[in-house]
Amino acid sequence: MRTRLLPLLIVLMAAVLLALGIPLAGSFAAAQQQKVVVDRIDDTARFAALAQFVTDRPSGAPVGATDERGETLQKELAAYYDVYGIKAGVFYRNHDPMANAPDDWFLPDEGEGRDAFDEALLGRRSHDPKQVWPWQRSRLVVASPVIRDGDVIGVVVTDSPTGHLRSKTLHGWLLIGAGEIAAMLLAVGAALRLTGWVLRPVRVLDATTHDIATGRLKSRVAAAGGPPELRRLARSFNEMADNVEDVLEQQRAFVADASHQLRNPLSALLLRIELLALELPEGNEEIASVRTEGKRLAEVLDDLLDLALAEHAEADLRLTDIGELTAERVASWAALAASKGVRLAGKCPATTAWADPVTLSSALDAVIDNALKFTPRGESVEVAVSSNGEVSTVVVTDGGPGLTDEELARIGDRFWRSAGHQNIKGSGLGLSISRVLLAAGGGSIAYAHHAPHGLKVTVTVPRSPGA
Repeated sequence: MRTRLLPLLIVLMAAVLLALGIPLAGSFAAAQQQKVVVDRIDDTARFAALAQFVTDRPSGAPVGATDERGETLQKELAAYYDVYGIKAGVFYRNHDPMANAPDDWFLPDEGEGRDAFDEALLGRRSHDPKQVWPWQRSRLVVASPVIRDGDVIGVVVTDSPTGHLRSKTLHGWLLIGAGEIAAMLLAVGAALRLTGWVLRPVRVLDATTHDIATGRLKSRVAAAGGPPELRRLARSFNEMADNVEDVLEQQRAFVADASHQLRNPLSALLLRIELLALELPEGNEEIASVRTEGKRLAEVLDDLLDLALAEHAEADLRLTDIGELTAERVASWAALAASKGVRLAGKCPATTAWADPVTLSSALDAVIDNALKFTPRGESVEVAVSSNGEVSTVVVTDGGPGLTDEELARIGDRFWRSAGHQNIKGSGLGLSISRVLLAAGGGSIAYAHHAPHGLKVTVTVPRSPGA
């Protein structure tokens, strides 16, 4: 969720910063140009004040012929050009120069200079020249009218280079960009803290849910920060987990109590059946059937009690030699396998893992017993121990009839038995008890087909504590 939420926050903050930064950069460029324009307007106004007292050039006089005031104006324009490098000139209405600097600079026939000149002839100063951007190598033209007795007799035009203006604008933009980057870094840091603050309770809740789903029912959501809604959700989850644990505990207690309470009446009933059998002829089929069902009921009650105790028991994990333990169980079942004509072989190299030895022994007994029970005479049951960096496994394969895909999906369910094996002794709880015992210690049991026929059972235990 963090990988989806964080980019969304970053994109939104970047959009906000761009929405603020772009207008700010435009305003800064406009402000810098406005300063230059105001300065040029002041200069043209001063030259216009000098030019309005220059005597008009007599009719037929050559261009540039002026009086003493005209010479003073020419000197001012020349000094202005020498100091600032800005071209400046005063032009009559017919475009002839009254004074100009440099001497070879004249009013252009078209472009921004001619537009500014035409605007000034109407009595208006240049106030809004075209914006100059840092990537444009253009010039800034400003014009002011020369007014005498209410009439416009000429126009003062300045043509300024924009290198310094563009440099200042670019420098300001770099500062704005640096500020935007710094703000973006702060925003990313704030987004990281915000997403961490919001999602921390979610991560804790997810981990606790996984713990409960894998059998650690006492796990609870620890107190953590985050929004109030998520804190309320954590408290509600803990209340739900408490209620679920209470219900499961009641069910376990009921099964254990019921199994325990039924054993005494059942034992008494079986004893009375034996006494009754003494009064009946030997070999009576009905009494034999009653004995068999009574013993089967006693086994079911014992398995139910074992299951209730298994679900409530805590695993006593310790570093165990899985190969040695498995070899012992194979040796214990060898006599039964020989009596049934089944070859029981074990390949048990030394390997260690973290397991409860009693639990693992009980699970292996259930699996090997199940394999011998369904393997016909002349076939074999093989037990192999192996390990990798994370887990150790005990694989038990048999040569029995095996199961269908549908039956394979149900094996290990409580009280479930294959339809073809109903006449074979068993309660359908042995593998369920093994699964519960293994899960308490972080282990597992899995089932698969074994070629060409039979069942493959894999018991897995972790090689590191807490895995």
